[in-house]
Amino acid sequence: MALKVKAQEKLQKIGKYEGTYRYIMMPELHTSLSQEKVIKEAALRSGVSKGIMQACWDAAGEVIKAWATEGHSVALPGLGTMRFGIRAKSVAKVDEVKAGLVTSHRIIFTPAVDLKDELASTAIQITCYDRDGKEIKRVTSTDPGTVEDNENGGGSNQGGNTGGNTGGGGNTGGNTGGGGSGDEDESYGD
Repeated sequence: MALKVKAQEKLQKIGKYEGTYRYIMMPELHTSLSQEKVIKEAALRSGVSKGIMQACWDAAGEVIKAWATEGHSVALPGLGTMRFGIRAKSVAKVDEVKAGLVTSHRIIFTPAVDLKDELASTAIQITCYDRDGKEIKRVTSTDPGTVEDNENGGGSNQGGNTGGNTGGGGNTGGNTGGGGSGDEDESYGD
């Protein structure tokens, strides 16, 4: 099995490379798997009936939701942990603190070491496209993910996303967070 990535030639509109074309890599995401398909596969792998697996799945989901909304960091077996957090505006005076300062509720996922190791050891298959969308090259890599960074004086990038869902860090799409508008501070409750 390999992770599929596309490298698309795109015009850079801001930053160091503004006005030049650069190849930007991003994961090729497959369609979402339905809960029914996941439960059916889990039932097959565990040897229990689909009905029992559905009941366990539903119960686990309710327990995770209940505990996480009480402020606990909840283990997701084989995957990592999840917890809820918030993004809120900061204020200078205690009299200005109010619930209306909360701008978003967030789910923060921290992957387990085994999951991160599995991802890091998975081969990557890259398909390169030029600026017109024409496929021009395919690369398959089974290297450990170490890439020389000649532009920043050496070093390496071991596996990429270290930011999880806590905003700012990370280099994959989805729930990796973002920078905010400058007037927001992140606060997380455990």
